[in-house]
Amino acid sequence: MGKKSPKGLFAARKLKRKRQHFRWKDHYYKRRVLKLNVKSDPLESAPQGRCIVLAKVGVESKQPNSAIRKCVRVQIIKNGRQVTAFLPGDGALNYIDEHDEVMICGIGGPRGGAMGDIPGVRYKVISVNGASLKSLILGKIEKPTR
Repeated sequence: MGKKSPKGLFAARKLKRKRQHFRWKDHYYKRRVLKLNVKSDPLESAPQGRCIVLAKVGVESKQPNSAIRKCVRVQIIKNGRQVTAFLPGDGALNYIDEHDEVMICGIGGPRGGAMGDIPGVRYKVISVNGASLKSLILGKIEKPTR
């Protein structure tokens, strides 16, 4: 026979401890109390973030695709954390140099994760030195110097 919940006048302490123990089995409770979601969000729940470009990197795409996706390693200004951000568009790498100030936002993958065949990349670059990356690629504006 399994153990049942205690009943009676002096059972409150045992019931409370038992309930406390079983709460740790709940995935959402555990992540909230241990603050795991807070630690994992470099932008600290902001929609966008200003960053400094540290290096240009090429990330190999996952199977069955075969390509080198152009990305940049950036440091977020407000907390100093480093993340990798994807450069969307053809020839976008030519408009970005080291020590440029870029704006990043989420790439839009499922549950805030990576999208498509780019492993571990959760952010994309949207502007360089205050100018839209899309406009630079289309040739509508020239890149401003900082």
